Amino acid sequence: MSFLTRLRRDYPVLLLAIPGLLVILAFQYYPLLGNVIAFQDYQPYLGIRQSLWVGLDNFKVIVSGDPAFLNAVKNTLILTLIQTVIVFPAPIVVAIVLHSLLSGRLRQLVQSIIYLPHFMSWVIVVAVFQQVLGGTGMINNWLRSHGHDPLHIIGNVEVFRALLTSQVLWKDTGWATILFLAVLSQIDRALYEASAVDGAGRWRQTWHVTLPGLKPIIILLLILKLGDSLTVGFEQIILQQQAVGIDASEVLDTYVYNNGIVGGNWGVAAAVGLVKSAFALALVLSANKIAHRFGEEGVYRG
Repeated sequence: MSFLTRLRRDYPVLLLAIPGLLVILAFQYYPLLGNVIAFQDYQPYLGIRQSLWVGLDNFKVIVSGDPAFLNAVKNTLILTLIQTVIVFPAPIVVAIVLHSLLSGRLRQLVQSIIYLPHFMSWVIVVAVFQQVLGGTGMINNWLRSHGHDPLHIIGNVEVFRALLTSQVLWKDTGWATILFLAVLSQIDRALYEASAVDGAGRWRQTWHVTLPGLKPIIILLLILKLGDSLTVGFEQIILQQQAVGIDASEVLDTYVYNNGIVGGNWGVAAAVGLVKSAFALALVLSANKIAHRFGEEGVYRG
């Protein structure tokens, strides 16, 4: 079928897609042109056209080993590793448990309860944790009333990463479970029946039937996760940064904010953000290529 034939056939759908396309171009692609300030001594009151060009000077903070930048990279990589190892598999485990152990009605009830936190903003989530775990929170008030010493959790540098991880788990695990449950519902029940006839128990059915059925979507989401791996929750961290300090909480996104918006070093902030985005793109392309070598489609077909 020729291009013109398909165009005549599908033009109503294409017309409906135009508003969404314009929104994407206006708010996603057009702002990319602003990355030019990474090569300027950008001054907001002068604008892009009149700001001085400095070439690659803004990238010196990356190659010269600036301590603040290296600290942000270290914290970002640690949080990325923690969230990849703990947060990413959590909805898979929850989906398998809900699909295997609960009846349909009870599964829907539990699913409705656990994905509700996803609709809360990070401001509310952080406030909830402060009300529960803070110095005057519910748990510490109960401990004091029973003669025990209070727990120092909120504002404690040593448990800050664990606190961030628990907040992400509570907020997003239930929502991510929906996708895996949808995939699990498409697995042919005959495969489970055949494996049961062959003597496979629940664990072997999970290993040989459930996980292979989930493998394509797991690989796809893992690739997308790699592309987003250096973004570890700007709003979540900036809301709690003052309580624990810069050293323990600074990540690349907050580094860009603190140096650009707060510190006025717009060019340096843009340079760091540009390198971070380029690195994330390289991760996605590399992971997708690896997925193709293992026979998976990944984000796009090879």
